[in-house]
Amino acid sequence: MKTLKDILYKVSLTSTTGDMEVEVKDIVFDSRKVGEGSVFVAVAGTQVDGHEFIAQAIQKGAKSIVCEALPGELNKEITFVQVVDSAKALGVMASNYYGNPSSKLKVVAVTGTNGKTTCVTLLHKLFMELGYVTGMLSTVENKINDAIIPSTHTTPDSVAINQLMAGMVEKGCTHCFMEASSHAIVQERMAGLTLAGAVFTNISHDHLDYHGTFDDYIKAKKKLFDELPKDAFALVNADDKRGMVMMQNTKANKHTYGLKYPTDFKAKVISNTLQGLELDINGKQAWFRLIGEFNAYNITSVLGSAVLLGEEEDEVLMQLSKIKGANGRFDQLVVEGITAIVDYAHTPDALENVLKTIQGVRTGGEKVITVVGCGGNRDKAKRPVMAKIATEMSEKVVLTSDNPRDEEPMDILKDMEAGVNPVAFKKTLVIADRREAIKTACVMAEKGDIILIAGKGHETYQEIKGVKHPFDDFQTVKELMQLIHTNK
Repeated sequence: MKTLKDILYKVSLTSTTGDMEVEVKDIVFDSRKVGEGSVFVAVAGTQVDGHEFIAQAIQKGAKSIVCEALPGELNKEITFVQVVDSAKALGVMASNYYGNPSSKLKVVAVTGTNGKTTCVTLLHKLFMELGYVTGMLSTVENKINDAIIPSTHTTPDSVAINQLMAGMVEKGCTHCFMEASSHAIVQERMAGLTLAGAVFTNISHDHLDYHGTFDDYIKAKKKLFDELPKDAFALVNADDKRGMVMMQNTKANKHTYGLKYPTDFKAKVISNTLQGLELDINGKQAWFRLIGEFNAYNITSVLGSAVLLGEEEDEVLMQLSKIKGANGRFDQLVVEGITAIVDYAHTPDALENVLKTIQGVRTGGEKVITVVGCGGNRDKAKRPVMAKIATEMSEKVVLTSDNPRDEEPMDILKDMEAGVNPVAFKKTLVIADRREAIKTACVMAEKGDIILIAGKGHETYQEIKGVKHPFDDFQTVKELMQLIHTNK
């Protein structure tokens, strides 16, 4: 068992009071989970301040407290450690407690508004194909080798991250590929991790409910690159106008990828169909099972990451050509000549990318029917924008519910309707019940048409008033398409 002194290595301390050799059973930042021998780290979160629960943590058995502000009265039997930043201290302490597992792995973090899950999934699958035992932390699932561990956040808390990585080391993993959300970066959930590299995909309108301004959102992503060590690599999308901003202060080795400008890893789309992509990458032609220009970016970033990790380019291209993308990303189903596509697109940029991809592969006579909603208790500014994009790029649109959470679905839909051009109202339906919305799209579809169901992708639930109700877009549309169209 480690002592408090052991796990405080490299933590910025302000003061200490009490026995630093006290043994630590576990590290806890939720006072409800404190047990005998826990060290309680008081973190000021977005909803509550952990400092308010110090007394409760002591009462439940915590022998040491780590905090930014000391209580008015100090219990002489308890060790108090005052730190500069509790959230950052938590990450460093967790890393020390679990034996700094990230330093024993090649960890690559992927950040950006869109593409994180696909890139991380492709990297994980690629390195498995290359013969490595690898770990993955993603929105869809966490993996230690082939074992799947359900994910609750895009990036888990810092204690969970290190616990997962320690498990990866134990199972013989050599690499770990992880998503790095802007929330996680700002909340210091990645503090204490040793990264081999970081990838920037793109940035567009998202999470302004949390970050406040677009500039702060950009700074959150940039922080990941600012803190990279000099022996790591920074790989950014040079076609995104904020790509080079990410590298302004980094000490890491700088590299670029893209489709438009001269870059270290350059791709060109030769053909794009519903069956896959043919690309020219760095002068070499290869076919891939993913679809759309946005996936050309994802594939190129994965190739770049693998090469920067020391892999041979031709072998990487060969293995990448075999791999499918992440669940819920452009998943397809064809019934009686009607194509249904389920995609996680939940931002304006992602929705536009998916619809552009559909426009690029359609033959001309078919209708595009889009079912789309926006989540509750999230960035309201994107709601009218997403409705506008859907109506401008589809023949028919059904606006519907998508994880309304604590908001009334119709209030969310009214926000979306505000973005619909008056001339587009005649092709727009508003159906709050998501199953009924999907059913309506299926009924309207004819042979050759394409139905896009956007927003939830891999999710298998609808979150309403704090309760997660089972709901799977892909299974729902599959059931309804077969029911409606195979019986005609």
